[in-house]
Amino acid sequence: MANTYTKLYIQIVFAVKGRASVIREEFRDELQKYMTGIIQNKKQKLYAIYCMPDHVHIFVSMGPELAISDLVRDVKANATSFINDKGWVEGYFEWQRGFGAFSYSESQVKAVVNYVLNQREHHEEKTFREEYIELLNQFEVDFDNKYLFEFLE
Repeated sequence: MANTYTKLYIQIVFAVKGRASVIREEFRDELQKYMTGIIQNKKQKLYAIYCMPDHVHIFVSMGPELAISDLVRDVKANATSFINDKGWVEGYFEWQRGFGAFSYSESQVKAVVNYVLNQREHHEEKTFREEYIELLNQFEVDFDNKYLFEFLE
């Protein structure tokens, strides 16, 4: 797109179907590398990614040629096939429908990268439900509890 310039920083959050804790630590690095490749092949810049056992945080800058929903769809679809092909879970692996996407300014990039990369420590103090609702409230997103991810806490 000639004469179109953007730099949009987006944190994307999505969860494993049923909030099952199936992304095991021994597979996390390989899954993150695979997802990184998908994002890079879509020509988006990845700043940070962290796969928790039951959800994922991705922090990217998005260009104008790709919608956020298309990026998330492609990451989730390809990662689903990758996980199932590897046989990392018993039965069939799936992500929950939907995702959260939150935008940030240039001055917040370092803090968000640190936040994403320190998910394990962060979740020692706060559940995913608490974290996700806090993000929704911080960004003043109107939401209905019945449409949030399935929370098993």
